[in-house]
Amino acid sequence: MGDHMENIDGYLMKYTNLVTGWQYRFFVLNNEAGLLEYFVNEQSRPQKPRGTLPLAGAVISPSDEDSHTFTVNAISGEQYKLRATDAKERQHWVSRLQICTQHHTEAMGKSNPPPKSRSYSMASQGSASSPLSQRRPSQNAASFFSMTQLHKGSSLYSSKRSLLPDHLLDAREMMTQAQGQHRDLIQTIEGLPPAAGPLSPLDQDLLMLKATSMATMNCLNDCLHILQLQQVARQRSSLGGPTIEWLEPKLPDILKNGGPLDSFSTEGGPLEGSLLELSATEPCSFSGEEIDGEDEVEDAFTEKEEELGAVEEERSVILHLLSQLKLGMDLTRVVLPTFILEKRSLLEMYADFMSHPDLFVAITDGQGPEERMVRFVEYYLTSFHEGRKGAIAKKPYNPIIGESFHCSWRVPRSGEPAKDAPSTPSPPQGSPTTEGEDGSYQLRFVAEQVSHHPPVSGFYAECPERRMCVNTHVWTKSKFMGMSIGVSMIGEGCLYLLEHDEEYTFTLPCAYARSILTVPWVELGGKVNVNCTKSGYSAVITFQTKPFYGGKLHKVTAEVKHNATSAVVCRVQGEWNGVLEFSYQNGDTCMVDVTKLPVTKKRVRPNDKQGPTESRRLWQHVTESLRQKDIEKATEYKRILEERQRTEERHRTETETPWRTRYFESEGEGWMYHKPLWKTPTLKT
Repeated sequence: MGDHMENIDGYLMKYTNLVTGWQYRFFVLNNEAGLLEYFVNEQSRPQKPRGTLPLAGAVISPSDEDSHTFTVNAISGEQYKLRATDAKERQHWVSRLQICTQHHTEAMGKSNPPPKSRSYSMASQGSASSPLSQRRPSQNAASFFSMTQLHKGSSLYSSKRSLLPDHLLDAREMMTQAQGQHRDLIQTIEGLPPAAGPLSPLDQDLLMLKATSMATMNCLNDCLHILQLQQVARQRSSLGGPTIEWLEPKLPDILKNGGPLDSFSTEGGPLEGSLLELSATEPCSFSGEEIDGEDEVEDAFTEKEEELGAVEEERSVILHLLSQLKLGMDLTRVVLPTFILEKRSLLEMYADFMSHPDLFVAITDGQGPEERMVRFVEYYLTSFHEGRKGAIAKKPYNPIIGESFHCSWRVPRSGEPAKDAPSTPSPPQGSPTTEGEDGSYQLRFVAEQVSHHPPVSGFYAECPERRMCVNTHVWTKSKFMGMSIGVSMIGEGCLYLLEHDEEYTFTLPCAYARSILTVPWVELGGKVNVNCTKSGYSAVITFQTKPFYGGKLHKVTAEVKHNATSAVVCRVQGEWNGVLEFSYQNGDTCMVDVTKLPVTKKRVRPNDKQGPTESRRLWQHVTESLRQKDIEKATEYKRILEERQRTEERHRTETETPWRTRYFESEGEGWMYHKPLWKTPTLKT
């Protein structure tokens, strides 16, 4: 056995389940036996392994979510999800595992040559002169889809044959051929001369072909792995072993649209006490009183969202949901499972984009229009990290129509995060100053769900003392994209700097939840335009999605330009959740690490001081149930809110009663706050 086949061992993190999460385990690669074994720790190595995974015919897959994670998928359907300490260690393990997998698969195939396999018609099987027909040897090809190299006579093949029926073996063989042709296609495209002939590796159509081919193969591989898991579960069930309901999951009624509400007990059931008021039939009508912030206190809700992790325990629910979806399908009316929810409403998420209010109020301090545009771009790029609370792929609550969220921030003049000070009554609406007792500025925020179909939110923030405000309306439109879900943020915002008589219009990027069948993660993508007509400055911000081959996650670039001269006065590159580098026209550079920026806690009234349709009070039972990890109860509470909304919508339709918003008014194709700062008489110039 050569040096490249030496046994290796060491600690890796292994994902167990949603409750336990990641745990350190000591792994041993046994090349002679073709096994990956693990122990609780290195000291227990002389004992029997805690787990063993045969590598012959296995699939070793580095994850695209980060540079540390990879999976080992055995042909039995069993999977290890592992995480190394860094990219170098991951590559070391992956390469050794692939070499071992290839060695044992090929050795078994040589000692037991398979019968003549069935031939399949493939699109690229043409003349021998075709560049795609000239197959190239590839180590990864052997380890990726290698089922067809196993012979019926081998003991491993015989044991797995009972778990994998003929149709799955046939599918595996077809995918082996498809994977090889996909690899040939990629190598042929990348082997083209850079700038000679009619085509080059950077031709847009060829790049699209590469991306589509890779996405298709990844999706098919995931689907085949799911089918293997289903077959293993059925086989174990027939043998009297533990069962897993993969094929026809029993979904609770609470996940089915139109299910009955009479199952919610009013005596001794999960909906006792104050929750019963949620199912009241009276509509969510509003009075005209203004929100008084005298009861606002510094937010004590500081817990971070837990990692969602692999969705093994909930895979039957996910599979059932995916079976009803089609590519490009609008998910607006699709009820998603509760376990993927964040513990906050979408309206509060918009407020969390203002978690660096010191950068926001500093925009108007720019010495000229160029500096003010650059400051706006800096604020914009640094807002997403805290707003998204990292890259965890959880979904905030869909706001109920008429739901609102109110909060404020105290922004000290020194630029330091504000310390909690005794609460003082907020000045009346329209007051020219909102300065706190500690001498800080006050930035107030209000958001309202103004429409249900389509789902549109409006939010507004103002700092009267700085004479600046921002108004935004957003329509969230979700689409199913196979192994991802895309969310388009349709709408527009406008920042008003009344001191300079400037308006900055801007759009929002798209968000994508990737790898929804394994460990979901979030990335942003798309082009954002910022423009100030009066000053003549504009900016283009590009959130780059990760390419299929190589590349970094969460990359973003930006250019600030003077429109009249087309001169680029500032360039930005980096990661929206990491380090951003600003390069200026004069050669100066500036680095901003968004993970180290001070976060100013928002000030929110306690739930018992809020109105019945304010976000935290409205969703308090769902949030508390999620905190206690009681998914069933959280789903019940969520269902009551959604059913009440549907009932009220039917009532308005039958009585032809239009919905009346409280804080925002329809204006053209958008929504405008009803009392914007520029309408305040005492602030007009």
